[in-house]
Amino acid sequence: MGKEMESPKEQSSYTVEQLVAVNPFNPEILPDLENYVNEQVTSQTYSLDANLCLLRLYQFEPERMNTHVVARILIKALMAMPAPDFSLCLFLIPERVQMEEQFKSLIVLSHYLETGRFQQFWDEAAKNRHILIETVPGFEQAIQAYATHLLSLSYQKVPRSVLSEAVNMDGASLDKFIEHQVTNSGWIVEKEDGSIVLPQNEFNHPELKKNTGENVPLEHIARIFPILG
Repeated sequence: MGKEMESPKEQSSYTVEQLVAVNPFNPEILPDLENYVNEQVTSQTYSLDANLCLLRLYQFEPERMNTHVVARILIKALMAMPAPDFSLCLFLIPERVQMEEQFKSLIVLSHYLETGRFQQFWDEAAKNRHILIETVPGFEQAIQAYATHLLSLSYQKVPRSVLSEAVNMDGASLDKFIEHQVTNSGWIVEKEDGSIVLPQNEFNHPELKKNTGENVPLEHIARIFPILG
């Protein structure tokens, strides 16, 4: 026997996360999940599980789909990069919805981020300020954090101009951003040209990469050759 559907009174005693865990396919929790998306935006929190649950419910109740809420889910997923959340969410959204202009723009933005084309990303984002920067607190900061993460994987020393393009900052605001990273993330600014030396990691310094495989002693390999022969 499946789980019995809880009454509205019983549901009201649960948090949204508990509702998702207890009965994720109950269409009665759909309004709670929609409200929770808006709460995530205003409180700058995030719950991928709850958002995926809502998108799955929309698949069963397509006439109840709120595209404004769906757009907000995708924006929050963009802010979670480099996690693959955007693709996970997009997979649950019907193609006819994806063809709407606002969703086409979000898909383009996702592609620019995935390929590190930050100048194109910020140019496209500026065209959609009304659904991104102006209505979703923390959007710019989240993308800037992703940009610096990507740079740290690619550069040992990043030119100031490249950083400026990636985080969409210049002048005093860029100076303040760099100062914050120097204090909190171990960046070093070179006096000669203003380039930023990034902390070493196994991606920008491959020699630091740990060999997780087991080392096979040479004598063991020598014993194998006669068998293969």
